Formats: sequence, C-alpha cells, structure tokens
Amino acid sequence: MNNIISISALEKTYKATKRYGEKQALSRVDLEIPKGMIYGLLGPNGAGKSTLINILAGLTIKTAGKVIVNGVDLDIDPRGVRRSLGIVPQEVVLDPFFSIAETLEYHAGYYGVKKEDRRTDEILAALSLTDKAGVNSRRLSGGMKRRVLIAKALVHNPAILILDEPTAGVDVELRSNLWKYVRELNARGTTILLTTHYLEEAEELCDRVAIINHGNIVVEGVTKDLKKELGYKQLIIEVKETLDSVPETFNHKGIEAKLDAENRIVINYQRSEITMSDLLDFTKQANLTINDLSTQEPDLEDIFMSYVA
Repeated sequence: MNNIISISALEKTYKATKRYGEKQALSRVDLEIPKGMIYGLLGPNGAGKSTLINILAGLTIKTAGKVIVNGVDLDIDPRGVRRSLGIVPQEVVLDPFFSIAETLEYHAGYYGVKKEDRRTDEILAALSLTDKAGVNSRRLSGGMKRRVLIAKALVHNPAILILDEPTAGVDVELRSNLWKYVRELNARGTTILLTTHYLEEAEELCDRVAIINHGNIVVEGVTKDLKKELGYKQLIIEVKETLDSVPETFNHKGIEAKLDAENRIVINYQRSEITMSDLLDFTKQANLTINDLSTQEPDLEDIFMSYVA
C-alpha cells in the first residue's frame, strides 16, 4: 500500500517550566496513512492529536522519531513537507482587514503560486463563498469563517488536507455541505486527515481510523473491521408481557441483559458464544410473546469508549 504519511517512533516531550513539570505528549507513535484515503485520528482532549498535527505542520519540533510526508523527510526538507499540506486549524485566524478574495490571493502568494495558476474563483465557488469575495472576515458568520479557513488551506492544491475539528460550532446544513465537498476533494485524489469529536462523522466518512490516548496509538484499522473486533452485538426484544426483571433464561455466559424504560429486553451478546437462535429459544423458554425485534451493531463510539474509558 502506498503511504502518503509515514510516522515511526515519534516522540514529543515538553520540557518542565516554572509552572508545569515535564510532559510527554507523544510516546513512540507509529502511523501509516495510505494515499487517497479519508483517515480519522481520534482521541480525548490532551491525547496528543494536536501535537502530532503541529509536528507535521512544522509548528512543534519533535523530540525523536521519523516523519515522511509525500516522500519528503521532515528533517531534511520541512518546507517541502509543508507544501504538501493544507491545514484547517481549530482556531479561526483571519486577517480582518482583507477581503476573502484578497486573503486567498495573498495566501497563495505565500506558497509561491503564480498568479496565472491561482484558483481563487474556483475555490470560492466550490465553498459557496463567491458572493462574499469582497467582504472582510468581520462581517462573516462563524460558519462562513470556517469555509474561508478551508479555502485558505486549498490555495496551493495540497496533496493532503488536514481538518482539525472542522465542524466545531457549525450548523447541520453547513456540516452536510462541508462533508460533501470533502468527499469531492477525496474523489479527486486529495488525502484527508480528520480529527473530530463527532464520532458519527468519523464513522461515516473515514476509511480507517486510529485512536490515540495518552500519547500512544491504542488501536488502528479499517473502521468496519474494528467494529467487528469488539465481538458483540445488541438485540432488543419488545414483548407483550409486563416484566419486573430479565427472565432467568437469559442468565448465560456471553450475555448481558437488562430491561429498559420501555419494558424491552436489551441484550448485548458475544457472537462467538451465543447465536440469535439461542436468544429466541431463551425468549420462548420464558413464555414471552415477541411483539418486535431489532438488532444493532457496535459503532465507533463503542470502540472509542472501550479504548479510552
């Protein structure tokens, strides 16, 4: 597999200060991100996500390890690495005195993009900002400012787009439009690295995910395969009878069963030990009449909680 980002034994230790002791933010992190993928980097606050991204961006100097981005070694050619990256930060940082079009033009100039090669109009149109081209950032809504940050990140046509919590504080409609455009970019060949606290977004968008906690990658893999690794499934049984407790027939190894507020039996069961047929037999043995059944697979939030809780 052709990896566009290769990280090996990456470490970052922040030195002690008068107020704080020494802190290891990253501990021998190994990570491979395939080219052309939407990749999720997930973790709780303080897990090391921002430190890793800041090292890629050249904003933080690593303590040890090796980083290769788009075939370029960070130690040998940090500017070459930055040319491959378009970064959308969490913080909204825009010059209030420039119009949106001017902001994109100047930003393209910083990357050495020739005037005839600049795509300002195209990017404005793609992000529905054409009618705001002459407006400065002070007159934009929070959602519009987020769009401008993405537009800035795209002016030099980067091979990799890093989205660091891009939809924080964004309304549902804008979020939907943003992800539509991200998918279009990915379809054209742009690799996407996404950090987000909205796990349902990561589950829907990301081909692979890595979960980082306390500076270590605790699990990494194809999203759908990680869900299978948890090994359990959920069955919800709605019965005709009114129950005070879960019948004893469900007291088996590999089963966790409880009653919910709607008098339904909610069963988490290990698929390696219990089958759906077994559960239906236990229901029959308890002389219960089934009104309805529904099943649910574990989701990315379940995976996340199992590794960081």
